[in-house]
Amino acid sequence: MTQTEAGTDRDAATEAGAVISRLRDSVAAGEHWFAAMMTAIRSWPLPEEQVGDRSFRYLVAGQAFDWLLLAERLATEIADFIPEVELDALLFNGELPIEPETADDALQELLGAKYKAHLNFTYGIRVEAALQLAVAEEVQKERHSTLVWDSNGRTDDEVHERIYGKPLADLLAAFRAESARSGEWLSLGDLSEWRYWLFQYRIKNCDPEKVASDTRKGLAALHRLEQAARTGREATPD
Repeated sequence: MTQTEAGTDRDAATEAGAVISRLRDSVAAGEHWFAAMMTAIRSWPLPEEQVGDRSFRYLVAGQAFDWLLLAERLATEIADFIPEVELDALLFNGELPIEPETADDALQELLGAKYKAHLNFTYGIRVEAALQLAVAEEVQKERHSTLVWDSNGRTDDEVHERIYGKPLADLLAAFRAESARSGEWLSLGDLSEWRYWLFQYRIKNCDPEKVASDTRKGLAALHRLEQAARTGREATPD
């Protein structure tokens, strides 16, 4: 790291501290916790940080913004002002604590310039993970119906070959080479980077019609997962 880069990092860390101070002051003065938090998120300067033993990577590959992870981080600073049920609904189901009829249109305004990076995260990571799950379910159903049993590793290869045209090992090798990562396994912190890399690989290398079809499949799978989570939460007694 150069002296200039170190100075820039210190400046960003100082600004992050100021953002947190303003957040605390705002909720203490009576502003709704969610409005104050979104103001903090719009001005948050750090792409990642270490807080205690936990690493937070908010910006994946410099393009995909995980705003809910940042919301989780900021919530620890104002925990006494947030109803637990509202925070759980936000972090686990993405439900905004505002009127339902305005929620669909509100996020773009609430995130401001970070909204495009949020879309990158949604499509490049969440939809990609849901697509992989949907195709894995298809593979398992086909094997069950034909009484074909195989190891999980083979299932993973078939899932990746169906979506990306290559087995998992080949894709991992290419990802490690491009990102200068070493080691046999990916860390939990690398998982979002890996999925976003796969999304970009699919866009660049697969037939456009297949890309569109797979993206629709991923979106449908993500919607089912979100609906199941929401239904499960509503069915849980207080």
